[in-house]
Amino acid sequence: MERGWCLGSEVFRLELLAAAAERVGRSHYGVERQEAGEVKAERLVREGLQELGWAEKQLAERRKKDKGKVKLARQLRAQTTMTLRWIAERLRMGSWTYVSNLLREKP
Repeated sequence: MERGWCLGSEVFRLELLAAAAERVGRSHYGVERQEAGEVKAERLVREGLQELGWAEKQLAERRKKDKGKVKLARQLRAQTTMTLRWIAERLRMGSWTYVSNLLREKP
């Protein structure tokens, strides 16, 4: 992983990235930080969907400002380095500016 590659299965690589997401330090560079952050964000999305009792396809079916989506967006923003653009696209919430406005509102 130090030089951007690893030997092993895709599952092994994802496990390493998940562990790295919890311990990103000054010695980690942009690509490693982004990839580790995205693995963590995807895990949070899966857990959030499970908590809400939603299937993945329901993200597209629900309203952009659905309370569950907004709650998950707040969590992603607080616990990851993912951009508002990434969050808006991943949660099917419209534009990143719309998500920004939603997150400014009081919960």
